[in-house]
Amino acid sequence: MPVNSGTIRELDRRAKILVWFGALVLKLLMRTLRCEVKDEAGFFSENAPKSVVALIWHNRMLGLTTAFSRHYPARKGALVLTSASRDGAYLAEFVRNFGVGSVRGSTSRRGSAALLDLVRKLSEGYDICITPDGPRGPRYSLGPGAVLLAQLCNVPLMPLLIEYSSYWRLKSWDGFAIPKPFSKVAVTIMPFIEIAPTVGDGKFEAERLRVQAIMTERLTMR
Repeated sequence: MPVNSGTIRELDRRAKILVWFGALVLKLLMRTLRCEVKDEAGFFSENAPKSVVALIWHNRMLGLTTAFSRHYPARKGALVLTSASRDGAYLAEFVRNFGVGSVRGSTSRRGSAALLDLVRKLSEGYDICITPDGPRGPRYSLGPGAVLLAQLCNVPLMPLLIEYSSYWRLKSWDGFAIPKPFSKVAVTIMPFIEIAPTVGDGKFEAERLRVQAIMTERLTMR
């Protein structure tokens, strides 16, 4: 029977235990990593915006987990957007083990409801993290959702540039990268991007391409 497009898939107890074990393994790996954070946006300052939409490419999510656990400042909290599918359920459960909440939905499942949830959470002061090329790519292709969300809520986008000194690559659509033990995770919080209101598809597309170019021009890991 096909899954209803509005259905949010959840994990059973056994799957949650497996995710917990995977998170434990990552925590052990993270203890060996050197993490350096460069704040070009002023995110750690007292004048930082109340809420931001952080952007990170899908294949660098492990680096963000490492940086979050060590350096996230005292703010309302962070939430990640994950799909309503079973894969999204695994990711939501995984980040929960690191103190990060989630909003479930995507363009293919529960899209409108997820967008409303994101708008509400931003208004409450939460930071939202989005992988703009997820969950299926193409790699490094920025979807329109983050730009639209920034416009609707009048909050800045905050691209995160994450690089590993040494890593393994998976043969997945995104080339998912896993930092090797004792390697360095370099996180650059790039300057905030303000998204002005746009009229017409052409101007919106120009804004989308502008953000995509900013997020890709400094990549070392391709």
